[in-house]
Amino acid sequence: MTELLQNIRQLMKFYDNMLKSVSEKYGLSTIETTIISFLYNNPQKDTAADIVELRMLSKGNVSLAVESLIQKSLLTRQQDKTDRRKIHLSLTKNSEIITKDITEIKKYYQKVIFDGFTDEELKLFHQFNMRIKSNIESATERGEG
Repeated sequence: MTELLQNIRQLMKFYDNMLKSVSEKYGLSTIETTIISFLYNNPQKDTAADIVELRMLSKGNVSLAVESLIQKSLLTRQQDKTDRRKIHLSLTKNSEIITKDITEIKKYYQKVIFDGFTDEELKLFHQFNMRIKSNIESATERGEG
């Protein structure tokens, strides 16, 4: 189990390190680049709470970075129509040049981490990952986590 958690942490750290070149190129903080990457790669997860939960970042740091990205015209926010407490974040057209670089980094990242995997192994990896996700969701629904 420790090995799995270490691998997950290494995967995240490796990706974050790869994003540093984007941060430097566009004069963004690491967390600003992480937020842009997250929103671009996860369009269905578009709130600050989603970012905090899934990227395991502090609420305060995300809040400050979101404000900064809005000031830089890279992000907008819109109140949810049914739940006024929920704020949706959207990347602006100005962020497209940044997301283009992020896409290239993501392609290279996937190439590196899946180097040597056959198509069958990639398929199995995806199936195992989905089964793990399902098991966690079931256990959470039963109140076990």
